Amino acid sequence: MHNDVLAGFDVSPHLEVQQSFKTIADHEMQGLPFVHPQMDVYATPFTLFENQWIGCVLTPWMLSLQIYPGPQQSWPVRRVSERLGLQLPYGEMTFTVGELPALGQYLSCSLMSPLTPDLSPQQGVQLADNCLKMALSLPVTDASVSRRALLFGKRDAQHA
Repeated sequence: MHNDVLAGFDVSPHLEVQQSFKTIADHEMQGLPFVHPQMDVYATPFTLFENQWIGCVLTPWMLSLQIYPGPQQSWPVRRVSERLGLQLPYGEMTFTVGELPALGQYLSCSLMSPLTPDLSPQQGVQLADNCLKMALSLPVTDASVSRRALLFGKRDAQHA
């Protein structure tokens, strides 16, 4: 890896991501007031989207959508905490550059921080899986129905 370029992952980095955040949970986050004490670290299997790995990461302190460079990709090194707007099928989302020693740099979009206190570990895992599916879902639109018609349950007069 060059100093100014980040090499991509050939396979889903979810196990490395999960282990890196588990280490943080075990060594740096214990006992902090915003940490959900029953929640474990979980990373969804990452999927390729536009040749980049995208997945959801659940920790005792947050749920986020994360992106890592994919196979044969090289990312420029960016300033940590730099913000980038990215277009996903769900819509435009703002990501922040993060960095961990074992992973290099990645992009992260916070979906929930801190976690809802009554969220069970099982619900957290399901939420992470569902959030990834939603982020990669194509928006459903019917060109023959106007926004007003959707709100009031009517078809446009021109399409009646």
